[in-house]
Amino acid sequence: MALAVVDGEEKAQVSCNKNWGGIVMKSLRILVFTMIMVFGFSTTSIYAEEKKVDGKTVHEVPTEKGATLAHTVKPETSPVSGSATVGVFNRYIFRGYELSNSSFVVQPAISVSYRGFSATLWSNIDSNVNGTQSVTNANYLSNTGKKDLNETDFTLSYTYVIDKLSLTGGYIYYGTDYTAETDEVFVTIAYDTLLKPTLSVYRDINEYGGTYFNLSIAHSFPVYKEITLDLGASAGYFAGSDDYWKTYQSSTAAYTGKKYSAFHDGMLKAGFTIPIAKNVSVQPLAQYWFPLSNKAKKSVGGNSYNPNGKLDETLVTGINLTLSF
Repeated sequence: MALAVVDGEEKAQVSCNKNWGGIVMKSLRILVFTMIMVFGFSTTSIYAEEKKVDGKTVHEVPTEKGATLAHTVKPETSPVSGSATVGVFNRYIFRGYELSNSSFVVQPAISVSYRGFSATLWSNIDSNVNGTQSVTNANYLSNTGKKDLNETDFTLSYTYVIDKLSLTGGYIYYGTDYTAETDEVFVTIAYDTLLKPTLSVYRDINEYGGTYFNLSIAHSFPVYKEITLDLGASAGYFAGSDDYWKTYQSSTAAYTGKKYSAFHDGMLKAGFTIPIAKNVSVQPLAQYWFPLSNKAKKSVGGNSYNPNGKLDETLVTGINLTLSF
């Protein structure tokens, strides 16, 4: 929105608001990167407790969409382990992109592991389809106002565990209704120390050639009996390599600019894990997503600089129900 006439006092107020907004964003970026770079690679001797599930010692590897790869490292009873999860959230955010609006989403997932090999199935059900700056497909938006199972992802991976270190490599198929289906390969390295630093690199090998890097940390604090307070943060960087990622240029009024490459998304999260039965827990949580750079949030003449849509500051709230086995 533009103002045709703004007096001196209003200009000062607008300038002040912009300055405060910039200070807040800069402070959040500094907080995320400080947490990750200063603490993320700490080699402190304070380790997370080994998790026991039905007599098995398991090593957990987090995934982007809430499913957990739980690999049995000491198969006292069985080498098979896994989890089944269903989450309900006020919106669906993926790598900072807003993929739902004015609705709630249901996200079921199941993951099964055997001697390091894992298979994971994850879905998203939107209760009320609406467009966003990242969901603009006209054919898909003909479903506006309807309930839709609009995404099903399938992941195959292998994890090799060396004491507290885990190395994971795998493949992801994204079956999406709101955009073209695509595939990624990825590698993840995680260290089960105080803040569980985890670095993941994803490479699109089909429709949207590009590489996404994500560095995250997380830690759980005991609160009462077996209830824990779970805190985490992550930062992502994206580098587009396919022509799809050309950015919007005002001179051509089209996506003809340099390929999008930028510090992309940041995320802070907090929640609780509350056991309610043997191997069953609920996890109320909140996530705060925000762009990490001006490029990530940039608009040009009302159009997103990034062809996938600009990022906004977004709050996600919801709850997971998880069964481990």
